[in-house]
Amino acid sequence: MKYKTLGDTGLLVSTLCFGAMTFHGGKGLFKFMDGTQQDEADQIVEACVDKGINFFDTADVYSEGGSEEMLGQSFRNLGIERKDVVIATKCYGRMGPGHNDIGASRKHIIEAVDASLRRLQTDYIDLYQIHGTDVVTPLEETLRALDTLVNQGKVRYVGCSNWAAWKLQRALDLSEFKNLARFDTLQAYYSIAGRELERELVPLMENSKTGLLVWSPLAGGLLSGKFSRENQKPENSRRSEFDFPIVDKERTWKILDVINPIAKEHNCSAARISLAWLLAKSVVTSVIIGAKNLKQLEDNIGSVDIKLTDAQMKKLDEVSELPPEYPGWMIPFQSQDRLDPTFDRMAAIKELASSKA
Repeated sequence: MKYKTLGDTGLLVSTLCFGAMTFHGGKGLFKFMDGTQQDEADQIVEACVDKGINFFDTADVYSEGGSEEMLGQSFRNLGIERKDVVIATKCYGRMGPGHNDIGASRKHIIEAVDASLRRLQTDYIDLYQIHGTDVVTPLEETLRALDTLVNQGKVRYVGCSNWAAWKLQRALDLSEFKNLARFDTLQAYYSIAGRELERELVPLMENSKTGLLVWSPLAGGLLSGKFSRENQKPENSRRSEFDFPIVDKERTWKILDVINPIAKEHNCSAARISLAWLLAKSVVTSVIIGAKNLKQLEDNIGSVDIKLTDAQMKKLDEVSELPPEYPGWMIPFQSQDRLDPTFDRMAAIKELASSKA
Protein backbone atom coordinates (compact mmCIF):
# COMPACT_ATOMS: atom_id res chain seq x y z
CA MET A 1 0.00 0.00 0.00
CA LYS A 2 1.11 3.55 -0.68
CA TYR A 3 0.35 6.61 1.44
CA LYS A 4 -0.10 10.34 0.84
CA THR A 5 -0.65 13.32 3.07
CA LEU A 6 -4.27 14.40 3.44
CA GLY A 7 -4.13 17.60 1.41
CA ASP A 8 -1.73 20.15 2.88
CA THR A 9 -1.51 18.42 6.27
CA GLY A 10 0.84 15.99 7.98
CA LEU A 11 -1.74 13.18 8.22
CA LEU A 12 -0.82 10.13 6.13
CA VAL A 13 -3.65 8.14 4.57
CA SER A 14 -3.60 5.10 2.29
CA THR A 15 -4.09 5.86 -1.40
CA LEU A 16 -7.02 3.47 -1.30
CA CYS A 17 -9.80 4.30 1.14
CA PHE A 18 -12.57 1.85 1.99
CA GLY A 19 -16.03 3.31 1.55
CA ALA A 20 -18.61 1.77 3.87
CA MET A 21 -21.71 2.97 2.00
CA THR A 22 -22.84 -0.63 1.42
CA PHE A 23 -22.69 -1.51 5.11
CA HIS A 24 -26.10 -2.30 6.63
CA GLY A 25 -28.36 -1.51 3.64
CA GLY A 26 -31.70 0.15 4.07
CA LYS A 27 -34.65 1.72 2.37
CA GLY A 28 -35.06 4.38 -0.29
CA LEU A 29 -31.81 4.98 -2.17
CA PHE A 30 -29.98 2.44 -0.01
CA LYS A 31 -32.23 -0.48 -0.93
CA PHE A 32 -30.04 -0.68 -4.06
CA MET A 33 -26.90 -1.19 -1.96
CA ASP A 34 -25.62 -4.63 -1.14
CA GLY A 35 -26.62 -4.55 2.52
CA THR A 36 -23.41 -5.96 3.99
CA GLN A 37 -24.11 -7.38 7.45
CA GLN A 38 -21.90 -7.24 10.54
CA ASP A 39 -19.97 -10.49 10.14
CA GLU A 40 -19.21 -9.68 6.49
CA ALA A 41 -18.30 -6.11 7.43
CA ASP A 42 -15.84 -7.40 10.04
CA GLN A 43 -14.15 -9.62 7.43
CA ILE A 44 -13.86 -6.76 4.94
CA VAL A 45 -12.50 -4.27 7.51
CA GLU A 46 -9.98 -6.85 8.74
CA ALA A 47 -8.83 -7.56 5.17
CA CYS A 48 -8.45 -3.82 4.52
CA VAL A 49 -6.27 -3.31 7.58
CA ASP A 50 -4.20 -6.43 6.74
CA LYS A 51 -3.54 -4.95 3.28
CA GLY A 52 -2.43 -1.61 4.70
CA ILE A 53 -5.61 0.44 4.25
CA ASN A 54 -5.86 2.83 7.19
CA PHE A 55 -8.53 5.16 5.75
CA PHE A 56 -12.29 4.50 6.07
CA ASP A 57 -15.10 6.72 4.77
CA THR A 58 -18.79 6.74 5.66
CA ALA A 59 -21.63 9.25 6.18
CA ASP A 60 -24.53 9.72 8.57
CA VAL A 61 -27.04 9.48 5.73
CA TYR A 62 -25.83 6.02 4.65
CA SER A 63 -28.61 3.70 5.75
CA GLU A 64 -29.78 6.39 8.22
CA GLY A 65 -26.72 5.91 10.41
CA GLY A 66 -26.52 2.15 9.96
CA SER A 67 -23.23 2.34 8.06
CA GLU A 68 -21.55 4.38 10.81
CA GLU A 69 -22.83 2.01 13.48
CA MET A 70 -21.57 -1.07 11.65
CA LEU A 71 -18.17 0.44 10.86
CA GLY A 72 -17.64 1.50 14.46
CA GLN A 73 -18.71 -1.92 15.69
CA SER A 74 -16.27 -3.60 13.30
CA PHE A 75 -13.34 -1.70 14.77
CA ARG A 76 -14.47 -2.73 18.25
CA ASN A 77 -15.10 -6.39 17.30
CA LEU A 78 -11.67 -6.66 15.69
CA GLY A 79 -9.85 -4.89 18.52
CA ILE A 80 -8.44 -2.27 16.14
CA GLU A 81 -6.88 0.61 18.04
CA ARG A 82 -8.42 3.99 17.29
CA LYS A 83 -5.03 5.58 16.57
CA ASP A 84 -4.37 3.08 13.78
CA VAL A 85 -7.27 4.14 11.54
CA VAL A 86 -8.36 7.39 9.95
CA ILE A 87 -12.13 7.75 10.04
CA ALA A 88 -13.97 10.10 7.69
CA THR A 89 -17.67 10.78 7.82
CA LYS A 90 -20.06 13.44 6.54
CA CYS A 91 -23.19 15.42 7.28
CA TYR A 92 -25.69 17.41 5.21
CA GLY A 93 -28.25 14.85 4.04
CA ARG A 94 -31.70 14.50 5.56
CA MET A 95 -31.67 12.59 8.86
CA GLY A 96 -35.25 13.22 9.97
CA PRO A 97 -38.56 14.87 9.00
CA GLY A 98 -37.86 18.22 10.67
CA HIS A 99 -37.00 21.42 8.82
CA ASN A 100 -33.55 21.46 10.45
CA ASP A 101 -32.74 17.76 10.05
CA ILE A 102 -30.77 18.55 6.90
CA GLY A 103 -28.20 21.04 5.65
CA ALA A 104 -25.01 22.74 6.80
CA SER A 105 -26.38 25.10 9.43
CA ARG A 106 -24.57 25.44 12.74
CA LYS A 107 -27.46 23.69 14.49
CA HIS A 108 -27.50 20.68 12.17
CA ILE A 109 -23.71 20.27 11.97
CA ILE A 110 -23.20 20.28 15.74
CA GLU A 111 -26.10 17.90 16.35
CA ALA A 112 -24.97 15.65 13.49
CA VAL A 113 -21.37 15.33 14.67
CA ASP A 114 -22.46 14.29 18.17
CA ALA A 115 -24.76 11.64 16.67
CA SER A 116 -21.96 10.34 14.43
CA LEU A 117 -19.56 10.13 17.36
CA ARG A 118 -22.07 7.95 19.24
CA ARG A 119 -22.67 5.66 16.27
CA LEU A 120 -18.97 5.29 15.49
CA GLN A 121 -18.16 4.69 19.18
CA THR A 122 -15.33 7.21 19.16
CA ASP A 123 -14.60 10.56 20.77
CA TYR A 124 -13.21 12.24 17.65
CA ILE A 125 -13.56 12.12 13.86
CA ASP A 126 -10.42 12.49 11.79
CA LEU A 127 -12.05 14.04 8.71
CA TYR A 128 -15.50 15.63 8.90
CA GLN A 129 -17.01 16.59 5.55
CA ILE A 130 -19.96 18.67 4.39
CA HIS A 131 -21.70 16.22 2.07
CA GLY A 132 -23.38 18.68 -0.31
CA THR A 133 -23.99 22.29 -1.24
CA ASP A 134 -26.38 24.05 1.11
CA VAL A 135 -28.09 26.81 -0.89
CA VAL A 136 -29.72 28.26 2.25
CA THR A 137 -27.01 28.51 4.93
CA PRO A 138 -24.44 31.33 4.67
CA LEU A 139 -21.01 29.87 3.97
CA GLU A 140 -19.38 31.60 6.93
CA GLU A 141 -21.88 30.00 9.31
CA THR A 142 -20.87 26.55 8.06
CA LEU A 143 -17.16 27.30 8.36
CA ARG A 144 -17.51 28.74 11.87
CA ALA A 145 -19.42 25.65 13.03
CA LEU A 146 -16.66 23.40 11.68
CA ASP A 147 -14.01 25.61 13.29
CA THR A 148 -15.82 25.22 16.63
CA LEU A 149 -15.72 21.42 16.30
CA VAL A 150 -11.99 21.49 15.52
CA ASN A 151 -11.32 23.70 18.54
CA GLN A 152 -13.39 21.37 20.73
CA GLY A 153 -11.33 18.38 19.57
CA LYS A 154 -14.33 16.52 18.18
CA VAL A 155 -12.97 16.87 14.64
CA ARG A 156 -9.33 16.92 13.48
CA TYR A 157 -9.66 17.97 9.82
CA VAL A 158 -12.52 19.21 7.64
CA GLY A 159 -13.53 18.77 4.03
CA CYS A 160 -16.44 19.08 1.64
CA SER A 161 -18.03 16.97 -1.08
CA ASN A 162 -19.70 17.72 -4.41
CA TRP A 163 -18.93 21.45 -4.35
CA ALA A 164 -18.44 23.72 -7.35
CA ALA A 165 -15.01 25.27 -7.85
CA TRP A 166 -16.16 28.83 -7.16
CA LYS A 167 -17.69 27.88 -3.82
CA LEU A 168 -14.69 25.84 -2.71
CA GLN A 169 -12.36 28.73 -3.52
CA ARG A 170 -14.67 31.13 -1.67
CA ALA A 171 -14.55 28.84 1.38
CA LEU A 172 -10.75 28.66 1.27
CA ASP A 173 -10.55 32.46 1.04
CA LEU A 174 -12.95 32.96 3.96
CA SER A 175 -11.02 30.49 6.10
CA GLU A 176 -7.80 32.35 5.40
CA PHE A 177 -9.20 35.84 5.99
CA LYS A 178 -11.22 34.89 9.09
CA ASN A 179 -8.60 32.49 10.51
CA LEU A 180 -10.98 29.52 10.47
CA ALA A 181 -10.30 25.81 9.95
CA ARG A 182 -9.97 25.32 6.19
CA PHE A 183 -11.15 22.53 3.93
CA ASP A 184 -8.27 20.08 3.54
CA THR A 185 -10.10 17.87 1.05
CA LEU A 186 -12.78 17.71 -1.58
CA GLN A 187 -14.56 14.42 -2.11
CA ALA A 188 -15.75 14.30 -5.71
CA TYR A 189 -16.80 12.01 -8.52
CA TYR A 190 -13.88 11.25 -10.83
CA SER A 191 -13.23 8.37 -13.18
CA ILE A 192 -11.67 7.77 -16.57
CA ALA A 193 -15.26 7.92 -17.89
CA GLY A 194 -16.05 11.15 -16.01
CA ARG A 195 -13.24 13.71 -16.09
CA GLU A 196 -15.29 16.91 -15.87
CA LEU A 197 -13.68 18.10 -12.62
CA GLU A 198 -10.42 18.54 -14.55
CA ARG A 199 -11.81 21.72 -16.10
CA GLU A 200 -11.96 23.88 -12.95
CA LEU A 201 -11.59 21.85 -9.77
CA VAL A 202 -8.29 20.11 -10.48
CA PRO A 203 -6.37 23.36 -11.18
CA LEU A 204 -7.92 24.86 -8.04
CA MET A 205 -6.91 21.90 -5.87
CA GLU A 206 -3.40 21.80 -7.28
CA ASN A 207 -2.95 25.51 -6.61
CA SER A 208 -4.43 25.41 -3.08
CA LYS A 209 -2.96 21.99 -2.13
CA THR A 210 -6.43 20.67 -1.38
CA GLY A 211 -6.59 16.88 -1.37
CA LEU A 212 -8.89 14.97 -3.71
CA LEU A 213 -10.84 11.96 -2.45
CA VAL A 214 -12.45 10.12 -5.34
CA TRP A 215 -15.90 8.56 -5.07
CA SER A 216 -17.32 6.12 -7.64
CA PRO A 217 -13.96 5.54 -9.37
CA LEU A 218 -15.56 2.79 -11.49
CA ALA A 219 -18.45 5.02 -12.58
CA GLY A 220 -21.01 3.11 -10.55
CA GLY A 221 -19.66 -0.24 -11.81
CA LEU A 222 -19.69 0.72 -15.48
CA LEU A 223 -15.89 0.23 -15.59
CA SER A 224 -15.90 -2.99 -13.56
CA GLY A 225 -15.74 -5.29 -16.58
CA LYS A 226 -19.33 -6.49 -16.27
CA PHE A 227 -20.71 -3.91 -18.72
CA SER A 228 -20.23 -3.64 -22.46
CA ARG A 229 -22.04 -2.42 -25.57
CA GLU A 230 -23.56 -5.90 -25.86
CA ASN A 231 -24.43 -6.29 -22.17
CA GLN A 232 -25.61 -2.96 -20.77
CA LYS A 233 -27.70 -4.41 -17.92
CA PRO A 234 -25.87 -7.39 -16.40
CA GLU A 235 -27.51 -9.31 -13.57
CA ASN A 236 -26.47 -8.74 -9.95
CA SER A 237 -25.18 -5.26 -10.72
CA ARG A 238 -26.31 -2.25 -8.72
CA ARG A 239 -26.02 0.02 -11.74
CA SER A 240 -28.52 -2.12 -13.65
CA GLU A 241 -31.13 -0.97 -11.11
CA PHE A 242 -29.69 2.42 -10.14
CA ASP A 243 -28.12 4.10 -13.17
CA PHE A 244 -25.79 6.53 -11.38
CA PRO A 245 -23.55 8.54 -11.65
CA ILE A 246 -24.48 10.14 -14.97
CA VAL A 247 -22.07 8.96 -17.68
CA ASP A 248 -21.86 9.26 -21.46
CA LYS A 249 -22.34 5.57 -22.25
CA GLU A 250 -21.14 5.66 -25.88
CA ARG A 251 -17.96 7.42 -24.81
CA THR A 252 -17.48 4.84 -22.05
CA TRP A 253 -17.68 1.92 -24.50
CA LYS A 254 -14.88 3.54 -26.52
CA ILE A 255 -12.83 3.89 -23.34
CA LEU A 256 -13.42 0.24 -22.47
CA ASP A 257 -12.25 -0.71 -25.97
CA VAL A 258 -8.85 0.67 -24.92
CA ILE A 259 -8.93 -0.53 -21.30
CA ASN A 260 -9.66 -4.19 -22.10
CA PRO A 261 -6.51 -4.90 -24.18
CA ILE A 262 -4.38 -3.15 -21.54
CA ALA A 263 -6.03 -5.30 -18.85
CA LYS A 264 -5.06 -8.40 -20.85
CA GLU A 265 -1.46 -7.17 -21.04
CA HIS A 266 -1.41 -6.92 -17.24
CA ASN A 267 -3.44 -10.12 -16.78
CA CYS A 268 -5.96 -8.32 -14.61
CA SER A 269 -9.48 -6.92 -14.61
CA ALA A 270 -10.68 -3.76 -16.35
CA ALA A 271 -11.50 -2.43 -12.88
CA ARG A 272 -7.84 -2.59 -11.82
CA ILE A 273 -6.74 -0.63 -14.87
CA SER A 274 -9.43 2.01 -14.27
CA LEU A 275 -8.28 2.39 -10.65
CA ALA A 276 -4.60 2.38 -11.62
CA TRP A 277 -5.25 5.24 -14.06
CA LEU A 278 -6.70 7.32 -11.21
CA LEU A 279 -3.89 6.42 -8.81
CA ALA A 280 -1.39 7.68 -11.39
CA LYS A 281 -2.93 11.18 -11.27
CA SER A 282 -0.89 13.40 -8.93
CA VAL A 283 -3.95 15.39 -7.79
CA VAL A 284 -5.57 12.26 -6.32
CA THR A 285 -5.00 11.74 -2.60
CA SER A 286 -7.07 8.61 -2.12
CA VAL A 287 -9.51 6.55 -4.18
CA ILE A 288 -12.58 5.32 -2.30
CA ILE A 289 -13.38 1.71 -3.10
CA GLY A 290 -16.42 -0.28 -2.05
CA ALA A 291 -16.68 -4.04 -2.06
CA LYS A 292 -19.48 -6.47 -1.35
CA ASN A 293 -17.12 -9.41 -0.82
CA LEU A 294 -13.47 -10.23 -0.19
CA LYS A 295 -12.79 -11.30 -3.78
CA GLN A 296 -13.90 -7.93 -5.14
CA LEU A 297 -11.93 -6.13 -2.42
CA GLU A 298 -8.73 -8.01 -3.22
CA ASP A 299 -9.11 -7.27 -6.93
CA ASN A 300 -9.51 -3.55 -6.26
CA ILE A 301 -6.58 -3.46 -3.83
CA GLY A 302 -4.44 -5.06 -6.54
CA SER A 303 -4.63 -1.79 -8.47
CA VAL A 304 -1.86 -0.28 -6.31
CA ASP A 305 0.57 -2.77 -7.85
CA ILE A 306 -0.33 -1.95 -11.46
CA LYS A 307 2.29 0.23 -13.15
CA LEU A 308 0.90 1.61 -16.38
CA THR A 309 3.51 2.42 -19.02
CA ASP A 310 3.77 5.88 -20.53
CA ALA A 311 2.34 4.48 -23.77
CA GLN A 312 -0.62 2.92 -21.95
CA MET A 313 -1.33 6.13 -20.02
CA LYS A 314 -1.19 8.07 -23.29
CA LYS A 315 -3.76 5.75 -24.90
CA LEU A 316 -6.05 5.99 -21.88
CA ASP A 317 -5.70 9.77 -21.62
CA GLU A 318 -6.39 10.26 -25.32
CA VAL A 319 -9.48 8.07 -25.56
CA SER A 320 -11.01 9.66 -22.45
CA GLU A 321 -9.96 13.25 -23.20
CA LEU A 322 -12.60 15.88 -22.54
CA PRO A 323 -13.98 17.72 -25.54
CA PRO A 324 -12.71 21.32 -25.81
CA GLU A 325 -14.80 23.82 -23.88
CA TYR A 326 -14.48 27.59 -23.55
CA PRO A 327 -12.42 29.13 -22.02
CA GLY A 328 -10.31 25.99 -21.83
CA TRP A 329 -9.41 26.07 -25.51
CA MET A 330 -8.85 29.83 -25.60
CA ILE A 331 -6.34 30.07 -22.73
CA PRO A 332 -3.60 27.85 -24.26
CA PHE A 333 -4.22 29.47 -27.65
CA GLN A 334 -3.49 32.94 -26.28
CA SER A 335 -0.65 31.68 -24.07
CA GLN A 336 1.28 30.38 -27.07
CA ASP A 337 1.52 33.87 -28.53
CA ARG A 338 2.85 35.10 -25.18
CA LEU A 339 5.48 32.37 -24.87
CA ASP A 340 6.60 31.98 -28.49
CA PRO A 341 7.29 35.07 -30.62
CA THR A 342 7.28 32.90 -33.78
CA PHE A 343 3.80 31.59 -33.06
CA ASP A 344 1.61 31.49 -36.19
CA ARG A 345 -1.79 32.69 -34.99
CA MET A 346 -3.64 32.01 -38.25
CA ALA A 347 -2.35 28.44 -38.49
CA ALA A 348 -3.38 27.84 -34.88
CA ILE A 349 -6.89 29.16 -35.54
CA LYS A 350 -7.28 26.76 -38.47
CA GLU A 351 -6.02 23.84 -36.33
CA LEU A 352 -8.33 24.79 -33.46
CA ALA A 353 -11.34 25.06 -35.76
CA SER A 354 -10.51 21.67 -37.26
CA SER A 355 -10.28 20.03 -33.80
CA LYS A 356 -13.72 21.38 -32.81
CA ALA A 357 -15.40 20.43 -36.09
